[in-house]
Amino acid sequence: MPSPPPTASSRGDAPPPGRPAPLTSYQRWLFVFLGVATFFEGYDLFALAQILPNLRADMGLDPVYAGFLVSFASVGNVLAYFVVDRADRWGRKRVLTITIIGYTLFSLLTAFATDVWTFALCQLVARIFLLGEYAVAMVYAAEEYPADRRGMVIGVIQACASLGAIVCAIVVPFLLQTPWGWRSVYLVGTVPLIIIAIARRSLRETERFARDAADGGSRDRSFGRILRTPYRTRVFQLAAIWALTLFCTQNAVTFWKEFAIAERGMSDAQVGTALAIASLASLPFLFFVGLVLDVIGRRMGAVAAFLLTTLGVTSSYTLESPGALTLALVVGILGTGSVLPVLNTYTAELFPTEYRSEAFAWANNLIGRSAYLVSPLILGWSAGLVGWGPTLATTAVFPLAALVLILAFLPETVGRELEETSRL
Repeated sequence: MPSPPPTASSRGDAPPPGRPAPLTSYQRWLFVFLGVATFFEGYDLFALAQILPNLRADMGLDPVYAGFLVSFASVGNVLAYFVVDRADRWGRKRVLTITIIGYTLFSLLTAFATDVWTFALCQLVARIFLLGEYAVAMVYAAEEYPADRRGMVIGVIQACASLGAIVCAIVVPFLLQTPWGWRSVYLVGTVPLIIIAIARRSLRETERFARDAADGGSRDRSFGRILRTPYRTRVFQLAAIWALTLFCTQNAVTFWKEFAIAERGMSDAQVGTALAIASLASLPFLFFVGLVLDVIGRRMGAVAAFLLTTLGVTSSYTLESPGALTLALVVGILGTGSVLPVLNTYTAELFPTEYRSEAFAWANNLIGRSAYLVSPLILGWSAGLVGWGPTLATTAVFPLAALVLILAFLPETVGRELEETSRL
């Protein structure tokens, strides 16, 4: 990955009327860097879904405990709060560097886990750094790009996470056949992480954070400081929207392989093929979600994305034939991938620079991703009673509830600078 020239401005010159400013060389480099870094959010989450039956067999884990394993590892998603929150104090650059190095190390250690508890612990810590990296990458994208490109940039970076999931879906069936089995999934994934860890030396602090720090920023650095500001209500609104959304989307992919094998009689190869086809078919559209948000607005984009999610998840867990299920997966993956640019964009836009990372940490990690903890337990217990299909199909109601909250409480922010959107 080439280093950017040291004198390039991240703001760019003023464009001719009616035309967006061209991205600077640093902005183009940063675009690639953040996209590659975010790639692993999708790869890691999809990896666990893909290897779960094989991991259970290797470690002698009863199927009933699959949900407990997923929930335990997902504790890291919530604990990432304490990493993301630091970005408002230590700076975006320092925290993103820490998360990249930390995730690389613990992803590698996962491959050498000797028992299920070691595996779960390594994944828990890896998730702390991974979700910290993901959140700070979104803050970088919001702060370093112009208003008329913000949705597009965040959308493409999020699509890179979907690309990571697709690559994982394609390579895992082959990696499972190697002598290292499921361990090879983490060994292979560590190689590009090392490259990213080296390339991050060209990363700069965001101009908005640097200006805010130079001006003194907020002197209050205590825990929960944002909850003592007028932004408290907005934090809880977004937290509820994140939690409702993730209760559905986090599990829709994670448990689909269990459903397809146990309740539709599909083989490992058939599941891998279905996931690969559905992911590849949906991927081109995911790269345009952010652009759509910049054209039709956040609210109308949310309507399309959340309705697609509900339709896709419902059909993915109710249809019968492999062909119909594959088609349903296309819609489901497109929907679950599309809601995230909507939420990432809103969460980054609706708070001032001095609180932006803390707001993301509260809404997304500490509260929103608590759904990662409770939902696998609830759904795993329910699946033991009525099956994976009826259980997961029911979760499609949660994106509808999240959409209602968006339309009721969140303003339109398209085309506005962050200094303006944070006051809406």
